[in-house]
Order: sequence, then structure tokens, then C-alpha cells
Amino acid sequence: MIGAFDTKGSEYAFVREQILARGHDVLTVNTGVMGSTKLFSVDVEADKVAEAGSGDLDQIREKKDRGEAMKIMCAGAPAIVKSLYEEGQINGIIGMGGTGGTTVVTSAMRVLPVGVPKVCVSTTASGDVAAYVGTKDVTMMPSIVDVAGINRISRIIFSRAAGAICGMAEADIPESLEDKPVITASMFGNTTDCVNACMEEFTERGYEVLVFHATGTGGKAMESLVKEGLVDAVLDITTTEWADTICGGVFDAGPERLDAAGKMGLPHLIVPGCVDMANFGGMDTVPDKYKKAQRIFYEWNPSVTLMRTNKEENAKMGKAFAEKANAAKGPVAFLLPLKGVSILDGDGEPFCDRETDKVMFDAIRANLKEGIPVVEMDNNINDPAFSAKAVKMMLDLIEQGKK
Repeated sequence: MIGAFDTKGSEYAFVREQILARGHDVLTVNTGVMGSTKLFSVDVEADKVAEAGSGDLDQIREKKDRGEAMKIMCAGAPAIVKSLYEEGQINGIIGMGGTGGTTVVTSAMRVLPVGVPKVCVSTTASGDVAAYVGTKDVTMMPSIVDVAGINRISRIIFSRAAGAICGMAEADIPESLEDKPVITASMFGNTTDCVNACMEEFTERGYEVLVFHATGTGGKAMESLVKEGLVDAVLDITTTEWADTICGGVFDAGPERLDAAGKMGLPHLIVPGCVDMANFGGMDTVPDKYKKAQRIFYEWNPSVTLMRTNKEENAKMGKAFAEKANAAKGPVAFLLPLKGVSILDGDGEPFCDRETDKVMFDAIRANLKEGIPVVEMDNNINDPAFSAKAVKMMLDLIEQGKK
């Protein structure tokens, strides 16, 4: 149980009693910089949290700089919680708060692996919680009223939250009858046919395929699972998030996208899928600079506007992809679809532009170190022949990885 016990002592005392009543032990971590509580014993006090965040609690109190205090506690809380988990002392985590408290407790939750129970009761839970959840399985529970006292509403919410974390910790995960090697695959609406065909083939061959939607968060989640060692190979059919990174689109997964597989030494097949498009919201959300430049747009639906990438942007992506592959510690290869990197880039379709595609492909070759395979297919990315080749190349990379 983690949170600001200086200002939320009575609330946390209530939750603690509910958890204890269900037969569980509670280890407490205080992140409150102004004091603590006498309502229950505290196992890890705020001075230790501050120290883990390279700060000094006395100095924090003297400065009275809320921003600096938040930074220190957001650095210290994850370090403390990670250590407790690695020592086998915790099986789940629960915290509460407003915007500040939520920021600190979820920073600690995100350091824990996927599957470790995580519950945060928050005043912000009904809004955009991406910054708090990140790529982890944090359960955000709306507090309805402020986390301020025990009343007829909070009593219900806090009790349910305590029941939730206990239920999660008690739940047995059914064992799989057989351990299958795991392949992650990136997918978009414009590459669905390709990825589905690959998934069917790999499933028949005894692999478990985890598909991630290339929406920024999806790419980050995939990279996170790879870093945690839960993956055996990466089939990167849809690398469109890099277009958003370069163009400022809404599905930006960050410049670390395509890093994890290489750093972990995993077999990695890279396909420039959907790199012909950057993603925005409705047409009114598209930056004026692109409208003035008379770029090519396609309204995928009322909430999604796609912008055709140009030669300059494709050159940047190609260079970035090559650099990622050059740094890989494991087997890596490229597969290029010469007749379109998406449905919209097919022959006669709105984004069809072979010259711009070629700039991307040329940039990959020009920046790639010798020895990394680049295979061309005279197909659209969604053609059956292309997905069949992707499966074969992925299997070959997996065999190389075994050797």
C-alpha cells in the first residue's frame, strides 16, 4: 500500500483494515513529504523514498517546492517498489490520490511487470489516464468524490478497491497445457490481411502470436513486453508509428520504437508497413502547415485523418530503421513490398506513390551495414505471397537465433 500518509492517513487506514480483514498482510510505503501517520505502522518512510530518488527529505521540506518534491518522490517510489518486488515481499500494489498522489503511486506501479495486481483509486480516473497507466496493466478506479475522508461514498469505493486488489492477488492463473514460443506482431487496419495470414500460419506451427495495434500505445506496449523477456521473436509488419514520430501525428510511439528486439537479441523482421501515412484526429486537428502545403489527406473515419508521407519524411524513416537494425544484437532482416506498403498505397489507390516508397527503401539500403538481408517482393503488403514470405523469413531468423 503506497501513498501520501501525511494527508491521507485516515483513508489509507480504512483501506488497510479492509485488506487485513480479508486475510492479507499489508506492507506500507509513505510518499508524503510533510509527515506520516500514527494510525498504522509504516514499513518504508518518506525519507527512504526520497533517498532512493536521490533527494533529502529535510531539504525538500525546507524548500517547499512541490514540483521538485514530486520529481524526487516519482524517482524514489519506483526504486523502492521494484526492490520490494524483487525481494519477494509484495504480490500486489494499491494506492490513492488526486493528480499529485496518482502521479507518484502510478510511477511505482509501472515499474512492476505485467500481471502483478495494480489498483489506483484516483480523482483523475474518468479522464485520459495514458500518462498514469503507460504500457502496464494498471487498474484505474474513479474515486467519485475526492480522496478526502471516509464518507458514505468513499466508504463504498475504498472497500471495493480493497476487495479488487485482494481478489487479483488471490486469483490463480490457469497453467497452459504447453509452453508455446511467443511472437509479437504489429498491425493496423491497412495491414490486417497480412498480419492475420501470418498469425494463422504461425498458430498452426505451434507459436503463440500476440498482436499489437500500432497506435502509439500499442507499439510501446509491445516494446515493453519484449524488454521484460516475455517474447521470443518480433514480426514488425506495421512500423507506421515512426511516421507519426516524424510528422507529429497522434500515434507516436517515440524514437525508441524498434529498439527492444535488437537490444534483447531477438529475431526481428522489419517491414515498412503503413509508413505511407501519418495519423491525426478529425480534419480540423491537422496542423495548418500541412494544410497549407496541400498534402494528400484521406479521411479513414470521422475521427481519423491520414496524411500521405512525402519523400523527405520517408528518407528519415528509412535511415532510422537502418540504424535500429544496425544496432541489433540478434538476427534481423527487412522485407519490402514494392507494390504498396498499405491498402491505400496499392495500385490506383489514393496514397499510391512508388517514387516516394522507393526513397524509403533506398534510405534503408544506403544506411544499412553489410550483412543484413533486404528482400524485395513485387507485391502489395497484403498479398498472400507477401505474408507467406514474411512467415518464411521470420522462421529463418528464429532458426538463426537458436544457432
